[in-house]
Amino acid sequence: QVQLVESGGGLVQPGGSLRLSCAVSGVIFSIRTINWYRQAPGKQREWVAAITSGEYTNYADSVKGRFTISRDNAKKTVYLQMNSLKPEDTAVYYCKVPPFEVWGQGTLVTVSS
Repeated sequence: QVQLVESGGGLVQPGGSLRLSCAVSGVIFSIRTINWYRQAPGKQREWVAAITSGEYTNYADSVKGRFTISRDNAKKTVYLQMNSLKPEDTAVYYCKVPPFEVWGQGTLVTVSS
């Protein structure tokens, strides 16, 4: 069973930084592409970033240059370093391991002064 546990969210001022973590179990982590998604209040869930097994990364235009996705295969954890945060980054952030339709509980990021 795939299990995903996101953490690291919180309240941060505009321009601040946070690092999110996603602990993955139930799959062979090292061979998997991992995605981050987010869902803002009243909006649909949207894709944020992805990292492949070969550590190729890709980002949504809205976060490119501000967010960095990385992985630690030994810890079976993927990270999302978020810098220069904006109020529009406020959302619940989730990780996902395709092709499994499994979501964790998410971690809430609130960007506000």
